[in-house]
Amino acid sequence: MHRTSDAMIQLPRLYPIVDRSCFSDQQELLAMARELSAAGLPLLQYRDKLGSAREILELALALRRQLGNSLRLILNDRADLARAADFDGVHVGQEDLSVEGARKVIGPSLWLGVSTHCPEQVEAADPTSADYVAIGPVFPTSSKARPDPVVGLEGVRKVRRLTRKPLVAIGGITRHNCQSVLAAGADAVAVISDLLREPRKSAEEFLRILD
Repeated sequence: MHRTSDAMIQLPRLYPIVDRSCFSDQQELLAMARELSAAGLPLLQYRDKLGSAREILELALALRRQLGNSLRLILNDRADLARAADFDGVHVGQEDLSVEGARKVIGPSLWLGVSTHCPEQVEAADPTSADYVAIGPVFPTSSKARPDPVVGLEGVRKVRRLTRKPLVAIGGITRHNCQSVLAAGADAVAVISDLLREPRKSAEEFLRILD
């Protein structure tokens, strides 16, 4: 499921993230990934801020074996491990490997996303080889120990004018507020917490709301 051209990528409206810190063990995370895949989602990001490189790679390989090519797999932070696990892309933050550094590691065909938290960072990301830009947190979030300042819907509207790249909104997004985020200009919403309970049912509800 790698890129086949330099054309702008098409993001699904729902961008699910499975975060290792939300699960007591690897099997719980793998079970959630299966449920999300069963809901028909075409993309999934695996995020692990706490594990060692070996642990991250081990679980990434397990996800690839379990899901096959049924959906596009994106790894958070680690471009080298994304290549090693045969993932379809990597997502980097402001404190990770630079966009162009990550592109050198993954090559031209894999997807590459970058997190931003303010207009200045969006402007800096726009001319890079990133395939999409994430902005957030849009709303208060509990998924990060030290979250960046909330940008709000107005922040999404503002940065929408700064880039033509696909824009992913993240941070505190739920089934109750996701439509307002798309209306503000986001192309997709990244969700962690509101998919944890009954993942397949929750994902299917998101898809109906976002349709």
